[in-house]
Amino acid sequence: MIEPAHPKLSIGRQCALLGLPRASYYHLSAPEPDLNLRLMREIDETYLAHPFFGSRQMTRWLRRQGHRINRKRVQRLMRLMGLEAIYQKPNLSRANAAHRVYPYLLRHLVVERPNHVWAMDITYVPIQGGYIYLCAVIDWYSRYVLAWELSNTLDARFCVAAVQRALARHGPPEIFNTDQGCQFTSAEFTGPLLARAIKLSMDGKGRCLDNVFVERLWRSVKYEEIYLKSYSSLVDAHAHLRQYFRFYDERRPHSAFGHATPGEIYRGALSLPVCA
Repeated sequence: MIEPAHPKLSIGRQCALLGLPRASYYHLSAPEPDLNLRLMREIDETYLAHPFFGSRQMTRWLRRQGHRINRKRVQRLMRLMGLEAIYQKPNLSRANAAHRVYPYLLRHLVVERPNHVWAMDITYVPIQGGYIYLCAVIDWYSRYVLAWELSNTLDARFCVAAVQRALARHGPPEIFNTDQGCQFTSAEFTGPLLARAIKLSMDGKGRCLDNVFVERLWRSVKYEEIYLKSYSSLVDAHAHLRQYFRFYDERRPHSAFGHATPGEIYRGALSLPVCA
């Protein structure tokens, strides 16, 4: 997709046309051995199917699949992937004690319209020779994916970029929900939202269902796209995921909405309150 020797377009311009951060093209992650990458892929698939597996149970599972592996190694790989051994959901970042944590505002809330509540999360994506991270902003009412980004690192910048794109395209929500990861509690992330008078909501620690609709999105995108492909690079992953999210938003029927698409619901084709 990116041609370094293109006669007319610079790398920066090509990245801009693809909607890809330029830093993501240049950044190289520290390589993991091939065996670890294969184990990470299997751990990721197993964890999605059995999210209650901690490191002990995951180690037992992998051994039954024929892997000679100890728990310490499983713990390190799960930590690298952001899979918490105790909680049911992937926790792709650790909280920073110096950052403010906001209360969870969605319990018993009836979400009545598009842009009432947005939510965001991060997940792990395997690529050939390594791994990257995917973040997405989703509208709770419609399940519509408002914006997404890929990155080689877990800093806040790619999350901020996705939020800025969502705000520019769709305007501000009333409430924005995330987990308590340091990306989402940082001033770099919360500042632009608070400046727009958006209420911040954060999942209770260890509560996997507080951001349930994003968790369901990850299940769909992994089973329907990521696990069916073998991405060669971040750029390749970006191209395929761009196609998938267009399909998810505009063509994939959603059973919760009488088989309408998230795009149809978001644009007001139906009126169906969602109880959080």
